[in-house]
Amino acid sequence: MSLNPTAFKTIDPSRCITFKIPNPLLHLRHFNASQLRIAVVDSPVPSEPIQIAAMLVPIDRETDWYFSTEQGHFQLLLAFPQFSRLIVIGNSPNSTNPTSYNTLLRTDVMADSSVVEEKLMPLLIQLTPKSAFPQTGGGLPEIPFLSYEDDVVRSLVVDTCVGPFVGDILIEDVELELENGDTEFRRRLRFKRTPNLVQTQIKIRPKKVDFVDMEEVEFEIVDDGVLVHPYLTPMVAGLSVIRYFLDSQLGNGIKPKALCLGVGGGALLGFLSSQLGFQVLGIEADNVVLQVARKYFGLEHSNLIQFCVGDALEMIGKFATQVESDGFRGYALENGEHLDGFHGKFDVIMVDLDSSDATIGMIAPPIKFVQKSALLAIRTLLSKDGVVIINVIPPDQSSYKLVITEFQEVFAELYQIDVEKEENFVLIASASEIGHVSSHHQSKFLKKLKQVSGSFVDSIRMI
Repeated sequence: MSLNPTAFKTIDPSRCITFKIPNPLLHLRHFNASQLRIAVVDSPVPSEPIQIAAMLVPIDRETDWYFSTEQGHFQLLLAFPQFSRLIVIGNSPNSTNPTSYNTLLRTDVMADSSVVEEKLMPLLIQLTPKSAFPQTGGGLPEIPFLSYEDDVVRSLVVDTCVGPFVGDILIEDVELELENGDTEFRRRLRFKRTPNLVQTQIKIRPKKVDFVDMEEVEFEIVDDGVLVHPYLTPMVAGLSVIRYFLDSQLGNGIKPKALCLGVGGGALLGFLSSQLGFQVLGIEADNVVLQVARKYFGLEHSNLIQFCVGDALEMIGKFATQVESDGFRGYALENGEHLDGFHGKFDVIMVDLDSSDATIGMIAPPIKFVQKSALLAIRTLLSKDGVVIINVIPPDQSSYKLVITEFQEVFAELYQIDVEKEENFVLIASASEIGHVSSHHQSKFLKKLKQVSGSFVDSIRMI
């Protein structure tokens, strides 16, 4: 089917058109494919006035889901809300594209950006909607080239698979550059449906020091009691809201019970059990994800860590019904099995779930988890001193305010942690009134929590 150039003359919200053209940059060392792949992405909510921008795909990352999928393109655009259209340009991926990425081996220097922009400008003008041109005086619109930078020094695709619920799954080992200039190796889990969202990451280390390509070396998991996933640390910090209760439980030899909705690679489950003394139950919608967690991320089933497959929303509804029943004797699964050791309510419920649609803006949690029916079921499952801790990535402030309103109508108190440089918030909702939380009370649990969650404990505020 031929491409109709007039299709680009107007903004069509949430549209993404991808096509290939003969490469006008072949004389440049970096752009050596015979064709360029072009993606024209229109914002779900176009800005006023209409502005467009272009972005070059980093060399050797053409097959990364972030740059090669419609979901990834929308996430790139949503990171720049002032633009109504983003034009993504890169070498056309092919079967010979590498599964690894290594900036350390790149000795050539990127061609002068002015040369690239000059060669591509006629194409960009053709892809510019009429409304973006100056209304008076003629001339051409300004089309900035946005740059993409991250902390990945090198990466290697370890495995890919497909889950019946989450779809395409990627396991990758990466070397990241830290803020202090050091580097660190991590294993990461990603889903194609939300390509820019790392589901889980854990520390790994090479079994030999001197190597150039990551394919040359084996890696082993580092269990140093440190959470490296950005939003898991503030989620754990939220436990300080009920530290007096947890101090009492642990002091009496009682292991607090935690329910984790969403398992991923299992980093949170393992941390709560090994570092904080919790008994943990995880619910994961996709059995393949659990298989990946066992094989690549060290998740193990034990008396203290159990997990099961099921839709989290459906299961908390069923569990809530069982709790309210006079004949409640523990949590029963559909196959007739009972979850050993989980015979009472939970002291903390952690909600770590993302939306399956990356184009709607709110990535975490799914909208259905902030509806009143779901929140009421969650509260039913909480002990009277318990809390629910949820990671929220809202598309805008108005959506976030609606989430807050829903929580305040169901729970006694609500607290918030602003996750600094990230785009998410952590909400902590309590089943009963706790009152002012002073971070200066150095209980044993709080002392341990501060060691692993740092300043996030001190940044909790009541809403």
